[in-house]
Amino acid sequence: MEIKRDKYLNDLINRMHNGMIKVVTGIRRCGKSYLLFNIFKNYLLGQGVPASHIIMIELDQRKNKKYRDPDAILEYIESLLTDDRKYYIMLDEVQMLQEFEEVLNSLLHINNADIYVTGSNSKFLSKDVITEFRGRGDEIHIYPLTFKEFMEAYDGDMYHGWADYIIYGGLPLIATMKTEEQKINYLTTLFQETYLKDIIERHHIEKTQELEDLINILASAIGSLTNPPKIEATFQSVIQSTISLNTIRQYLEHLEDAFIINKANRYNVKGRKYIGTPLKYYFEDVGLRNARLGFRQIEETHLMENIIYNELRSRGYSVDVGVVEKRGKSEAGKEYKKQLEIDFVANFGSKRYYIQSAFSMPTEEKRIQEKASLVNVNDSFKKIIVVKDVVGITRDEDGITTMNIYDFLLKENSLEL
Repeated sequence: MEIKRDKYLNDLINRMHNGMIKVVTGIRRCGKSYLLFNIFKNYLLGQGVPASHIIMIELDQRKNKKYRDPDAILEYIESLLTDDRKYYIMLDEVQMLQEFEEVLNSLLHINNADIYVTGSNSKFLSKDVITEFRGRGDEIHIYPLTFKEFMEAYDGDMYHGWADYIIYGGLPLIATMKTEEQKINYLTTLFQETYLKDIIERHHIEKTQELEDLINILASAIGSLTNPPKIEATFQSVIQSTISLNTIRQYLEHLEDAFIINKANRYNVKGRKYIGTPLKYYFEDVGLRNARLGFRQIEETHLMENIIYNELRSRGYSVDVGVVEKRGKSEAGKEYKKQLEIDFVANFGSKRYYIQSAFSMPTEEKRIQEKASLVNVNDSFKKIIVVKDVVGITRDEDGITTMNIYDFLLKENSLEL
């Protein structure tokens, strides 16, 4: 069964003929090549584009090795342009092309060419595009399957689907695998042999064990406030390592550039400003995170928070961790102030949502605790608590909406319910 990935197809359609290089980025094995070479190609054919006007070159294929030479590929492409109708040029794994920046700039000068490329996340990054093409590169970032996309291919109900998704994540191939052994071996090998090797080779890292230790520290503490000094302290106390702060910062940047982790900065809601550190890190795919820890730390509360973060990002929202300052007086009459945390502040244009991942609220005391930060926000934007329990969508006297994780993930308009 084909997973349609309509959002990304529409992203490509909306960028057609815009005079820019469409750059499809994302963590490796998330479906970039399939989107371009299958889904988008079939769309073009369905729109009446002749197959001869769709030029596809997979540069990682041995048979196309000769086209990694810049002059050879330009000569080949130009030989296929036989009329003035629009041609669609698609290059897969473009980082394998020598002097690819010059080649792409040359292709931009072909008036009847529309250009699309994918690149390995660790060698062809969005920042490279921004730097090199200065406004002529248009990035489309692909995430692993959302839970809704995952369920399109899952043979079972949403409860069993959730149980699989929260452990093995949303890389497309995972959705096709039948046994736990297949999934575990795939994810474990992929992390070690693909993602780690890519980073090590790209950045010429010699102290590979320190990189692996850093990944383990981050994986063990998803959703926890941290920063390089805190991580350095963990290295010193737990691992007895003298890794430098500068190295930690560099490794964190490498992992972000490779789309393995993402960071959520802290935002003072009332002060309307960002707070420096600490911040939070989440994994682009929870299955990869779990594989990194040998599937030993499956804390559903933290993983659910990570999944909500990824869902919001995949819907196009920028996502921060909210901080609300509460002032009051103690029973003794002494004034106090304390900071309350909102899991996520999601922004998209003029839209904003405050979202709390609560997992379960079995008692009134727990409900009051989870609502505390939200009721102290004094603006009119929507406030939502997402729980794992299967409950109907409700709105209380404080205007706070409570919904279950299945409604939140499976209903495209869930933030408006």
